[in-house]
Amino acid sequence: MDNKEVVIEFKNVTKLYKLFKNDKKRLLHTFFKRIKYKEKRAVNDVSFQIRRGEAVALFGKNGAGKSTVLKLITGVSFPTEGDVIVKGRVSALLELTSGFDPEFTGRENIYLKGRLLGLKDNEIKELEETIIEFAGIAEYMDQPVRTYSSGMKARLGFSINVNIRPEIFIVDEALSVGDEEFKNKCIKKVKEIVAKEDVTLLFVTHATGVARQFCTRGILMKEGKLMFDGDIDEAIKKYESTIKK
Repeated sequence: MDNKEVVIEFKNVTKLYKLFKNDKKRLLHTFFKRIKYKEKRAVNDVSFQIRRGEAVALFGKNGAGKSTVLKLITGVSFPTEGDVIVKGRVSALLELTSGFDPEFTGRENIYLKGRLLGLKDNEIKELEETIIEFAGIAEYMDQPVRTYSSGMKARLGFSINVNIRPEIFIVDEALSVGDEEFKNKCIKKVKEIVAKEDVTLLFVTHATGVARQFCTRGILMKEGKLMFDGDIDEAIKKYESTIKK
């Protein structure tokens, strides 16, 4: 694995957020820099590398910095200091229903999200029926998404993300989507994706048992800092010890 290309790299990355007492103070700070605020180091001088084909679990209690790491990898946010380098098509199972246009049909939203994920129309066309079949809501595909239940939207969002042939696959507790049958279907699909040597998995979860199914390496975050990076069993042991404190 050490000779594989590095596809995700954090080089001394720090992300600062400015915390204001209210939205009015935030707005005033745009014009008056003397307006006071508190600084929050969501990520504090973090460095690591993930190579192509690795399956890595990211652990940490709420507020540890995991979500910020994901935002930096997916390009939703940018570092205050340091460098974040990502190579490859990223599919992130974070907010499954984000990016949908409620007035578009399910089928139209497949093309919309596909384009947002960097696919060309002919590539989306090849995957269209696979996405529809996996989602299991074929009879509703030509209805506006605003008429869908939250579960139907999540099914469609999951199906799009797992079927676009990702190179870097990020899963953030999304495997709890839908009923038991669909959840098992999702887990099976993720295992198929991970089994491909060139797909890199970053799995963010509190469920250590599920993480052990997929991952061989674990990264533990605490209060914005990287506390451990190594074997999955050792990472789980250290994470579980932090929960008990």
